Amino acid sequence: MVFFLIFVSAIFVNNIVLSQFLGICPFLGVSKKIDTALGMGAAVTFVLVLATIITYLLQLLLNAYGLGFLQTIVFILVIAALVQMIEIMLKKVSPSLYQALGVFLPLITTNCCILGVAIMVANGTEKLPAGAEPNLLTGTWFAFCTAIGFALALVLFAGIREQLEMSDTPKAMKGTPIALLTAGLLAMAFMGFSGVC
Repeated sequence: MVFFLIFVSAIFVNNIVLSQFLGICPFLGVSKKIDTALGMGAAVTFVLVLATIITYLLQLLLNAYGLGFLQTIVFILVIAALVQMIEIMLKKVSPSLYQALGVFLPLITTNCCILGVAIMVANGTEKLPAGAEPNLLTGTWFAFCTAIGFALALVLFAGIREQLEMSDTPKAMKGTPIALLTAGLLAMAFMGFSGVC
């Protein structure tokens, strides 16, 4: 039951983009087409889960040696190195998957959603439902569900933006203004889930 509550909470109630405002750059920049939004969502899911596991274990090591103050710098370096290693491995192992995700992998290095979730899980400050203990298992599940929530918000927003491109919007509202207004309305729609968990 706890894992189901984490699933609902991370995807709908505390959506990383629409509720906590992390990952706004790719949310606005990569959401013009559904295909690119799906690719970015898949890449973020893969990297976020791996980065969370590695940074959680590194945080234990840093705390053991009294080096917790280096957390942010170490996490940034680990995420950047992880993205580079994944890019190199994908290029050799699966060129087709590399072609599909290759554009999005460098963008993930600067995605603050990855760093934010890694820090929340490592410090045990992720928003978990009552009765859930912050540990590696719940943290990894939280990271996976958060990535799914990020992908859902990205795909929904991309679908709306594709429809807006075909609609007759006033000249002053075309482009970024209507996108920001739509993002605000989407965030308000997700606020309707706030009483669920």
